Amino acid sequence: MGLWTLLLQLHLVFAVSLTPPSDVSISSFNMEHTLNFLPGPGTPSDTHFTVQIVNDRKNMWRPVVGCLELTAGQMCNLTRVFTDPYTHYKARVQAFTTTQTSSWTESGWFQPISDTVLGPPDVSVSGCGNCLILQLKPPATKGLQCNLQLENLYRGVILHVRRTRDGAQFRLNLPFSEEKVIMYLQPGVEYCVSISVTALLKSNHVASKPYCAFTSHPPSSSSLYLVIGLLVFFCILGFLITGLVVNGGQRSFTILRQHLFTSLSYTNTS
Repeated sequence: MGLWTLLLQLHLVFAVSLTPPSDVSISSFNMEHTLNFLPGPGTPSDTHFTVQIVNDRKNMWRPVVGCLELTAGQMCNLTRVFTDPYTHYKARVQAFTTTQTSSWTESGWFQPISDTVLGPPDVSVSGCGNCLILQLKPPATKGLQCNLQLENLYRGVILHVRRTRDGAQFRLNLPFSEEKVIMYLQPGVEYCVSISVTALLKSNHVASKPYCAFTSHPPSSSSLYLVIGLLVFFCILGFLITGLVVNGGQRSFTILRQHLFTSLSYTNTS
C-alpha cells in the first residue's frame, strides 16, 4: 500500500506543470528591442525560461539563440532577430526545470519600425549673434545597421525654445537635417532648446533635456563697469567744459565792460 501511495505522489508531482510566465511584452527604444516577462506565481528558484519568435510571413516558431536558458529577471535582446523592420513579430516564453515545463505565454504583435520609441538625437548648441546653431546627430545604437535605420526614420524635428530671462517660449516644426539655425533671437541672451524627432511612420518619441547657450557673448561685469566709468567721466568732463565756458564768458564780459568804461571816461575828460 505504501509503494502505491509513493508512486501516485510521484505521478502527481511530474504531471503538474509549472506556472507559465506572465506579463510577456516587447519594448523598443531607438530600434533596440527587448523581451520582458515575469515568472508565474510559485515558480521554483531553479526554473529557467526559453524564448521563441514567429513572424506574420512564416507561421513557424523558432528559438532565439542566447535566450534558451534565461533565469528569472533576465531580459532577451531581440534586436538582431527582428531583421525586417516592416514585419510583424510575436514572441513567446516557456518555463522549465529538469522535470517540468509550463505552457507558453505569448506577447502581442510587434512591428519594429512603428512600435519603437524614438529618442532625441545627440545635440550641440552654439550662438551666432542673433541666432542659435544646432548640430544634430543620430545616437549610437547596438542594433544591426541601426544608425542607418534611425537616420532614415527621422522625418522632422520639434524644437521647444525658451528664453531663460523671462520664460518666453515658442515651438518650431522643421524637416530633419544635421544642422538647424534658429533665427531672429535677441543677441547676448541665453536660450534653452529641447528637441524631439518625428518619424515617417507612427512612432512614439521623447524629448531631450534642455540645451542652453547664449546667442552671443554677454558683456562681462568688468566691461559694464568700464562703460559706466566712461559715462561718468564724460559727464564730469562735460560739466567742467560748461563751467569753463560760462566762467570764461563772464570774465570776458567784465573785461570788456571795464575797457568801455575807461574809454568813455577818457573821452569825457577830453
